[in-house]
Amino acid sequence: MAKDLTESSVARQNILNNSYALQEVQQAVGVKGVMFEGEYRFLKRQLAEFFEVSERTINSCLEKNEQELAKNGYERLKGNRLTDFKLVYSKSFGREVDFTTKTTVLGTFNFRAFLNVSMLLSDSDKAKELRSTILDIVLDTINKRTGGSTKYINQRDEDFVLNVLKGEDYRLEFTDALRDCVDMGNFKYLVYTDKVYKSIFSENAAEYRKILKLESDENVRHTMYSEVLDIVSSYETGLADELRKEYERIGRKLSTAETDSLFATFEKQKLWEPLREKARIKMASRDMCFRDALHLNLEEYIGSVPKEDFDRFLGEKSLELDKRMEEYKDALKRLKERDA
Repeated sequence: MAKDLTESSVARQNILNNSYALQEVQQAVGVKGVMFEGEYRFLKRQLAEFFEVSERTINSCLEKNEQELAKNGYERLKGNRLTDFKLVYSKSFGREVDFTTKTTVLGTFNFRAFLNVSMLLSDSDKAKELRSTILDIVLDTINKRTGGSTKYINQRDEDFVLNVLKGEDYRLEFTDALRDCVDMGNFKYLVYTDKVYKSIFSENAAEYRKILKLESDENVRHTMYSEVLDIVSSYETGLADELRKEYERIGRKLSTAETDSLFATFEKQKLWEPLREKARIKMASRDMCFRDALHLNLEEYIGSVPKEDFDRFLGEKSLELDKRMEEYKDALKRLKERDA
């Protein structure tokens, strides 16, 4: 992830969406505001004191980044909620020093928004120290939950095993079609696999390998996310069908030029556009967040990773591949016994 949180909204959001890391950060920081509606709330004065800046600085930060802060827990209380907050605050501090009875709207920050502010204040040494602590804790949390390596974090997805196994069948359809229908040596398998990869995520196998720092004996597809495996399988089984149709139409194997032309037409079909975009966003964003891997050709697709992805790859439902394979084998065994 980008280390300068003050400049990268994507890096900030990736941290703020990681509830597992935020729990650890909250314990480490130990700062407590007023407990209201099940979470700690802070006022501008409290933020200014903690970060050792003026309230004017907090106001300026809020004006420049209100939309981002609102998304992450800053809100203005009014009406009955404001009245309730004043009562809770008064019980905690025994006074209403931070607002008058005429206050009709009051801005509050929850802990998530509090951290968001720390990632935006470039002139506060206290904020800088907190940013460093946050980055260390986030990295440590991911390492703990993935066993120290994120190379195969994709395999912690409950959809991975089924998709990779089904993908092998579609892959066989593709290689069989290349064998039977294309007049070219064995090099064709590498050439047209790379064309599929290039079309979907703008990298061939060698480029992808280099970015993820894979060894020569590591299987590229075993590091791909389920959504990417889905579209790769769709490309391969669809292209296999097109090759066989053209082979039967012309009554002979296709030349390299004819195969290239068929592929160019195939990849331009409009149905691929939303699927390619989804795969590129997932790959570029997740790899930047979880693997600290940058796909330069997909840089425009990098966005923040949603909260559900942290649950998907770091949460209790995510499992190591060997455990998931055992579950899958047990499920197949039960199905076999039921059908017997």
